[in-house]
Amino acid sequence: MVNTLYYGDNLKVLRESIRSETVDLIYLDPPFNSNASYNVLFKSPQGQEAAAQIQAFDDTWHWGESAEEAYQEVMRSGNAAAAEMLRAMRGFLGENDMMAYLAMMALRLIELHRVLKPTGSLYLHCDPTASHYLKVLLDAVFGGKGYQNEITWKRTTTHSDSKTWSKVADKVFFFTKSDAFVWNTPREPHSEEYLSDKYRHDDGDGRGRYRLDNMTSPNPRPNMMYEWKGHESPPKGWRYSLETMQRLDSDGRVWYPRNRSGEIDVTKRPQLKRYLSEQSGGVMGTIWTDIPPLNSQAQERLGYPTQKPVALLERILNASSNPGDVVLDPFCGCGTTVHAAEKLGRAWMGIDVTHLAIGLIEKRLRQAFPGVAFTTQGVPQDLASAQDLARRGRSDGRYYFEFEKWALSLIDAVPGNLGKRGADGGFDGNLYFGRTGRGIVSVKAGDNVGRAMVGDLKGVMDRQKADLAVFLTLTPPTRPMVEEAASAGQVEVDGVAVPRVQIVTIEEAMRLRDRAVRLPLRRSDTFRAAAREEDASRQGRLEL
Repeated sequence: MVNTLYYGDNLKVLRESIRSETVDLIYLDPPFNSNASYNVLFKSPQGQEAAAQIQAFDDTWHWGESAEEAYQEVMRSGNAAAAEMLRAMRGFLGENDMMAYLAMMALRLIELHRVLKPTGSLYLHCDPTASHYLKVLLDAVFGGKGYQNEITWKRTTTHSDSKTWSKVADKVFFFTKSDAFVWNTPREPHSEEYLSDKYRHDDGDGRGRYRLDNMTSPNPRPNMMYEWKGHESPPKGWRYSLETMQRLDSDGRVWYPRNRSGEIDVTKRPQLKRYLSEQSGGVMGTIWTDIPPLNSQAQERLGYPTQKPVALLERILNASSNPGDVVLDPFCGCGTTVHAAEKLGRAWMGIDVTHLAIGLIEKRLRQAFPGVAFTTQGVPQDLASAQDLARRGRSDGRYYFEFEKWALSLIDAVPGNLGKRGADGGFDGNLYFGRTGRGIVSVKAGDNVGRAMVGDLKGVMDRQKADLAVFLTLTPPTRPMVEEAASAGQVEVDGVAVPRVQIVTIEEAMRLRDRAVRLPLRRSDTFRAAAREEDASRQGRLEL
């Protein structure tokens, strides 16, 4: 299903929801960096790290039962080349974190190859940590002829504290499923130095500047050997036929050398006029230094740790897809690929395993493209499905935390317990607003909510020195609960009085999103708002 966000393990989503040979372009930026764990640190409005933080994703992989299972699945996959390559890697690396990562990536690359159309392309973006291993895996999955290019993107400046050569670049591997792939040649503008050196002529006829180009044939062409307006044929002939030469001449595109008296000098050869206005720039190479990284002040930066510039994805999408084509990002993070695809009129699918990412992308799309239509799979879409997730959570702790994180994302609150049950300090998330305001959120999925719980939250609010508290509940509140919340009084936020303790139902939060919490001003989000895109030529949308 196109124009869809999928929450869940991308391997499961690929196998269950995406048919074979239905995707035109795949871009993936899979997480991996040994000895590192990318955490999204939720900061207070003053920029200080809050006590609460959530791990957006952990890109340290460990060898264990799941890694062994992934390895054995590759052995049984039917892709003999991938199986043999992975077997060789295991013999070399042993059972360690890198091998666990490669086994899990191999399974996903096999599935991505399956869903790609025969004319499709895949771009894998990675840093140097595992790039050499991933390239060999891609060779095995796509075959010897699948490799097209290795792009180097300079993503940062040099670091003064680097102990060896400063690591400033990422790799982007470009593979295709066949020789018949979509390709729109990307071009880059010529430098001013090049233009001033080459395009030095202007006849003042309104066509602008031009340069001169050789009109002689580089190879022997007997049928092109003729005299032209007193100019003898070059030894190997002219580059153009007599008919074409006549057409070029009548169009004023032939330049004739002249002697000092101003007469045409037939001892020298005429040349072709190539006008700057008709040139599309030089063919782009594989070293990209013209797309700057997203620094902390970049307008499009949302605050997600591995966010890539939209311009980077636009370049890839323009080169290897056409309007209406289907673009897939199986590790979509904060949704830059989805954003670029929507902007350029491509259909799209994005997959991520965190509610944080899915909620951020939903918000980003609505902010950048007002009126955009898309669907989200894998998260509750109505009260009944929310109740089902809560029921599963009561019997399986994994689902409990999924419900909790999903519920917090509805009101733009951020988790505050690092996924450790019983270690939440009496609240489950933080909500920042205005310049310095902070609220705490307690999520309740059970049926036995009561007045005492609201009273407990008031006490936690006081201990935490929070400005207000939100009781986010799946079950509608009772009258005593409402009275207990009202007894907390009000707090003034930017000159407007709002309740210190607010009870919000999940049903209200699903309908109103962040507006379900009563605040006079748009809160200070952990992630910045996406800038609105003015391009209205998007295609391939689905109605909700």
